[in-house]
Amino acid sequence: MTAQGEATTDSSAGHGTDGGTAPPPRLAIVGYGGAGREIHARLAAEAGLPVTAVVTRDPGRRNQAAGDWPGARLLSDLDALIAARRAYDLVVVASPTTLHAEQAAALARAEIPFVLDKPIGLDAHQARAVVEEAAATGTPFTVFQNRRWDPEQLTLAGLLDAGELGDVHTFERRWERWRPVPRQRWKENDPVGGGLLLDLGPHLVDSATELFGRVQSVWAQTRKLTTPTEDDVFLVLQHEAGGGRAASPHGVVSRLWAGSLVGAPGPRTRVLGSAGAYLVTTFEQDASPLEALDADAPEGSVGWFTRGRDRRAVPAAPGGHADFYRALGPWLRGDEPAPVDPADAVRTAEVLDAARVSAREGRRVDL
Repeated sequence: MTAQGEATTDSSAGHGTDGGTAPPPRLAIVGYGGAGREIHARLAAEAGLPVTAVVTRDPGRRNQAAGDWPGARLLSDLDALIAARRAYDLVVVASPTTLHAEQAAALARAEIPFVLDKPIGLDAHQARAVVEEAAATGTPFTVFQNRRWDPEQLTLAGLLDAGELGDVHTFERRWERWRPVPRQRWKENDPVGGGLLLDLGPHLVDSATELFGRVQSVWAQTRKLTTPTEDDVFLVLQHEAGGGRAASPHGVVSRLWAGSLVGAPGPRTRVLGSAGAYLVTTFEQDASPLEALDADAPEGSVGWFTRGRDRRAVPAAPGGHADFYRALGPWLRGDEPAPVDPADAVRTAEVLDAARVSAREGRRVDL
């Protein structure tokens, strides 16, 4: 990973030029661990966006940031970043979940545009507060729901738009891993901001609602098998009839799994409709006994369109996670809408809150 340009002190950078070709926005990243460096900085580099400031106290991560982005400002806290406002155009908040709402509020009060990693708060109350604070100050912000740009999500959206599955009645997605020894990181051990419901749950719920619309009710089970937080999660969402891309007359039912103690992961994605099904067997090279089904899949395909024993490979739709970062410049200039509407993240938080109530009380929760 290398820097994609020199830091400047012109506060108008990234917001247009007289020549008609706008330079990419300069980024500041808050947090340079697994999310900040391995995801956000990597995608920024792929999209050609320079990182000109990094907030981290850890000496090792400061060294990494200095090597990755020569000339970037290395700062110890958010106050110092706000004081260095002219060094960047947009802040990417990639800190632990428990800090998201607090840091977002500080950036909104300073009227600094920002990207907030999911989830945007620990619950719907915090999520709504973030959106309200940004609206009150007129501060642009968007949410990093990068899984909207997964090849399977883009490909499935294309199938739905073309009507190839007919009337869809069921959407299933699994994010299952064989991880019997938990990793020693906050996501596995923090009883407040950790756990799979807050880590993978926002991706799973956002994927379902992006495709199939608003949720009417939630039923859920959660367990703690190997960690102090939820590491086994199952959600059933009833979507409103006629919503989303499928426009099902009965409303789609989404079944969503997340688990860390799964020695035999199930199919990653299975979508059932009146004209056939879409099946994705594996996900991102995670070990799975279903890998054999993809042995004869042609290059450039993602999943299968199936009817019983009949199946054909589905060509992958174009796009990828770096497209989120490519969209930031046009959004900041006002040429395009936000890559992700923050209101979507509030609705996702409402679903996750309902899932906690459902799991605790053993009942379906209406929204």
